[in-house]
Amino acid sequence: MGQRNRRCHPYLTGNFAPIKQTRPLTRCTFIGCIPEELAGGQYVRNGGNPLTNDDLGRDAHWFDGDGMLAGVLFRHRDKSGEIEPEFVNQYILTDVFLNAKDNFNLRRPILPSIATLISAGLVVVAMVVFRTLALVFLSRLPGSRRTIRKISVANTGVVYHDGRALATCESGPPIRFQLPGLETVGWYNGRRADNEGSPDDRSGFGGGDAVSFMKEWTTGHPRVDPTTKELISFHSVFVKPFVYYSIVSPTKTWTGESSRNSEFDVPIRGISSPKMMHDFGVSSCHTVIMDLPLSLNPVNIIKGQPVITYKPTERSRFGVFPRYEPERIQWFETNACVIFHTANCWETTSTMSVAETCVHLLACRLTSASVVFAAGALLPPVLKPVPPEYAEEEQCRLYYYSFPLVKEAGSNDVPMIRNQWALSAIPFEFPTVSSSHAMREARYIYGCSTGGSSFSAALGKAAKIDYLAKIDALTLVHRGIANPPQQIKGCVDTRGIDEVMQSTDADDPVKLFQLPRGWFAQEPRFVSRRNAEAEDDGWLLTYVFDESQLNDEGECGDGAISELWIIDARNMKDVVARVKLPQRVPYGLHGAWFSEDEIASQRPYDTARREVSKADDTSNILSMIRDIVEKRIG
Repeated sequence: MGQRNRRCHPYLTGNFAPIKQTRPLTRCTFIGCIPEELAGGQYVRNGGNPLTNDDLGRDAHWFDGDGMLAGVLFRHRDKSGEIEPEFVNQYILTDVFLNAKDNFNLRRPILPSIATLISAGLVVVAMVVFRTLALVFLSRLPGSRRTIRKISVANTGVVYHDGRALATCESGPPIRFQLPGLETVGWYNGRRADNEGSPDDRSGFGGGDAVSFMKEWTTGHPRVDPTTKELISFHSVFVKPFVYYSIVSPTKTWTGESSRNSEFDVPIRGISSPKMMHDFGVSSCHTVIMDLPLSLNPVNIIKGQPVITYKPTERSRFGVFPRYEPERIQWFETNACVIFHTANCWETTSTMSVAETCVHLLACRLTSASVVFAAGALLPPVLKPVPPEYAEEEQCRLYYYSFPLVKEAGSNDVPMIRNQWALSAIPFEFPTVSSSHAMREARYIYGCSTGGSSFSAALGKAAKIDYLAKIDALTLVHRGIANPPQQIKGCVDTRGIDEVMQSTDADDPVKLFQLPRGWFAQEPRFVSRRNAEAEDDGWLLTYVFDESQLNDEGECGDGAISELWIIDARNMKDVVARVKLPQRVPYGLHGAWFSEDEIASQRPYDTARREVSKADDTSNILSMIRDIVEKRIG
């Protein structure tokens, strides 16, 4: 099991430390020229920001924490034509947050840390899970600040679908928030959100059976098809069949055609145990589910194993099926790996001697689960030696997979992966693609890199992003097909960070933007130029932080600030504008760009969720019991 680091937690200090202050839309100063295409739009990023952070020696993990949105609106002043950036940040008002806010009975977060689940023994895990269940039950008694009906902290991603901006996390359904002020509206079940006043009372995610509370757990990375506007999602649960699948159609289509009926909670066959599934692949016609040997199984507690375990000698399996026909799934197997994020997915059809459909996937492939432990300041467990064919060095690279689909009727063919190798040797994570080119053969993938060999930091330190990367994926895929590297362990472009930085080739398929010394970035998002001449004609938006603002103890002062940089995506050199924010934005997870049209097209709603200042009611016996027990276990 992972060993704890009881020193000051690296993911609770510096610019990883949570902030207490929230702001309404606040005007910002800037340097440079803000592109006119950004006018009226808003960049929003999600991330964990623990409400309770007094005990810096507690179990904690970067994936923990209450969701907080941080956004920059590029307000268009009609009279002057000028663009004025405004910063806003708000907590997402989930049930868990509203129950814990100003609840002085609680000394620790309501939910157990992922660090505890992957490192503690049977007794400790059982105790923290029991505590969470007890607090959820107590929240239903009189005097509670808020009933906890959903346990999601909504701290992972953001997405726009059918007139709604949604925050996501796989421990619950999406939750709607309103642009540009980032007010929380309510939980979204695939048909309606709370507080919308919708007459549609049909069930959506989860349905109405005994395990509906699990079936509404929605991936942190649902995909929205740029053409059909469908939202495609999966739901990973602890009971058979372990994965469900949903397609949410828009209520109206932009082409004027009638949309398909939505499909909710369709079972995916072929998965034998619960897994830690974070992302998947979605092309215009196919879906790829990843069944990797990273388990998330409460039953492991009974076996004396951590809830989250990685088995490097088991197989990684990719289930590929037509979007609307999951019953036709085909499973492709390969060596063990961990994938938290996919970059893009598309299909091609060959009409040569034999017609063939091939599904292609770009994904950030890790060779171990060490990043899961590193993000909790834990040493990974010592694994048994593996056979040479499974042994790989620690790395996280952008990989290419091709899955040729076999003919199903009367065929004895076994699905086999045709190509699987890294495109570049540089570390690569948090991928993004031009939204208008997603789900088809996009040329460029953008993402984050680091001067180290991987994103798994040494114990007591945190992984930070000091490079942004642009990879010409199609060029490298074609090179790899023409001169195939070794399957699984091979790489098309074997240069490291330093070699790429020395290149003067204007057509280099790997380009890097290096931040100034001591500055670190976050996941970038691509925004296209209006009437773009090429796929990469646009900008990357990312929050950055200058760590020279830290004191001698590595902590941020009250006056520390972040900036939003707008970087030319074509040359990956020029910072065309720097927006000075009124406060810092902690290193977080995933963001999105919301256009002016999307903001204007949001659905109406009746009321937003609010923080309610309510003194605990201890006027009756049930409320007294609740208060006493809550203080005892808080």
